[in-house]
This record gives sequence, C-alpha cells and structure tokens, in this order.
Amino acid sequence: MDPVELIGLMAGVLTTSAFVPQALQTWRTRSARDVNLGLIVLLVVGNSLWFAYGALVGSWGLVAANIVTVPLCMLILWVKLSRA
Repeated sequence: MDPVELIGLMAGVLTTSAFVPQALQTWRTRSARDVNLGLIVLLVVGNSLWFAYGALVGSWGLVAANIVTVPLCMLILWVKLSRA
C-alpha cells in the first residue's frame, strides 16, 4: 500500500472511530435529543458521497471508512427521527 493511501486509511479509521461512542450512546439510551438534526443529515449525505467517490476513484481507504461511518450516522439519524 502506498503511503498516501495509508494516510487516508488512517484518517478514515480515526474519523470513523469518532462516531462509535455517539452511536453506542444513542443505541443504549434510545435518545439522540442532543444531536443536531442538520449535522447528522449532512453527515449521512456527505459520507455517502465520500463512499461513492472512493468507489469511483478506487480509494479503498475511503470506501472502508465510509462503509462503516454511513451506517453509524444512519443509526443516529433513525433514532433522532423516530424519537422526535
């Protein structure tokens, strides 16, 4: 793996990991009251586009990070919308 792709993969792991605590808390408490709706909608759309971009250009680091991040954000969004 070339160094540039490795940097991208490491960035993806770190930014994806940032969503895990929020997703776990949201799942456990069944509440996303304190999560801003605009933020989570933009993250779902943005990360979905990053996933598509990564697939189109063959950046497996982007694909791998966003194949995990998108469902985590969608979980938070689902709880946010279902408990509104």
